[in-house]
Amino acid sequence: MPDFLAWGLSCLLVICLGLSCGVSDAHGASRHMSRHVRHGVHHVVIRHGVSTTHRHHHPLRRLPGLPAMKTVSSTWSQHGLASWYGTRREIGHRTASGDMFDPGAMTAAHRQLPLGTRVRIRAPSTGRSVVVTINDRGPYRGRRVIDLSPAAARELGLLDRGTTMVDITTLPPGEG
Repeated sequence: MPDFLAWGLSCLLVICLGLSCGVSDAHGASRHMSRHVRHGVHHVVIRHGVSTTHRHHHPLRRLPGLPAMKTVSSTWSQHGLASWYGTRREIGHRTASGDMFDPGAMTAAHRQLPLGTRVRIRAPSTGRSVVVTINDRGPYRGRRVIDLSPAAARELGLLDRGTTMVDITTLPPGEG
């Protein structure tokens, strides 16, 4: 009989611990239960019986690089989120093209465009546009598509905002 009592108590303990992971509603669905994977890369939340998956990027985590394009069509364009870079860390370092980073130059970083490509960046929110040369790779954070030098960001009115949506179009050689 004592063995049966110990077994019953251990089963009750396991059930209670299992129920404490989530609060069930009248339908038996957990209202709030979350599971975290190390460094916040994957997060599953179940609320009112509906499961949603969120991907959070660790501040130091970099997105995988995309293969660089060999050539770019004259009709190529892209719409996406632009940011700017060029704080103390980048000054004095070489870009992917081999040039020294110059915060006063009209340059930008793009993950795929060929180095040396000249593009027009237009910010619909400010109505401004600027022509830059791609001389670096990036951005590697979030959903950003282009990183601008501080000078280019200033011309677009982006310095105070940090990020903004832009339209990117390539320019034929010699134009701009």
